[in-house]
Amino acid sequence: MLKFPGRKSPALLGLDISSTSVKVLELSQSGTRYRVESYAVVPLPPNAVVEKSVADVEAVGAAISRVVKRAGTRCKNVAIAVAGSAVITKIISMPASLSEDEIASQIEVEADQYIPYPLEEVNLDFVVLGPSEKKPDTVDVLLAASRSENVEVRVTAAELGGLTAKVVDIEAYALEAAIALLGQQLPDAGIGKTIAVVDVGATMTTLTVLHNSRIIYTREQVFGGKQLTDEIQQRYGLSYEEAGLAKKQGGLPDDYIPDVLTPFKEAMVQQVSRSLQFFFSSSHYNSVDHVVLAGGCAAIPGVDEMIEDKIGTTTSVANPFINMTLASKVNAQALSSDAPALMIACGLAMRSFDQ
Repeated sequence: MLKFPGRKSPALLGLDISSTSVKVLELSQSGTRYRVESYAVVPLPPNAVVEKSVADVEAVGAAISRVVKRAGTRCKNVAIAVAGSAVITKIISMPASLSEDEIASQIEVEADQYIPYPLEEVNLDFVVLGPSEKKPDTVDVLLAASRSENVEVRVTAAELGGLTAKVVDIEAYALEAAIALLGQQLPDAGIGKTIAVVDVGATMTTLTVLHNSRIIYTREQVFGGKQLTDEIQQRYGLSYEEAGLAKKQGGLPDDYIPDVLTPFKEAMVQQVSRSLQFFFSSSHYNSVDHVVLAGGCAAIPGVDEMIEDKIGTTTSVANPFINMTLASKVNAQALSSDAPALMIACGLAMRSFDQ
């Protein structure tokens, strides 16, 4: 079942299965403040996940088991997410007089109008967004559907790792929830503003544009930090694992920065600029008010300044934990470094607090 916010959930871990790692995050809440109780990141073997599709469920399950152990959490229920490219979403209008059960029944009858797959092959859910602006006596309903195999392979991986998936979300909506935590990092806290979030992961770059804190556009392109890891591996004769570690911890020869890192940063800047141009050409927008960098590559020093110089728009590196307290076992420095890559895990962990 794809489950949207709005239904009370048990205590949940946020579990993000990306192309090169699994990330787990546990939050608690006291009053209006969140606290990071535990988190961990564990690398995946090469090709266990290919372009956001789980290819080796056993390898992913084993990594989930390791990441839970490393985090030291006792929580066994998780929220997971499928990639936006694996989900069909559609906003439909329904009579405002219908109850949620009546909406569910009507969607079941009419779903084949909106979904190009047999209904027995999909998982679907909906959430009522609120009164429609076009017709006062109707409500806008967001319908989401994904092929069952996309959902089941993640649920199975979680089970192999000793966890139970209670919620299946969509990455873009988990990201939207985490962006709400950025607060003072955004102009006017994002209210009335158009914010571009560029998530540069290992193999995919996802541009998500929000206006007034609501997603209005999302697009994925094949580009990511794996290209940098591959270049380090080839140039310096390292294994893939050694190259990944060296990229994060340093210790590479003197020519690394000018000959390898700087060209990659320039390619990343070009990618961000190109992604934004796609957005401008397919919408009535011709600018954004702010750019937020997320994903593992956002932590590369100085890349935010390069993007700001290139596109002329203020740019910041995402840190959803900036106003959170931390449990004593959480390493503040490590969390700060990993923060841009934990946006989706954070949005998923926040599902614990849905009312």
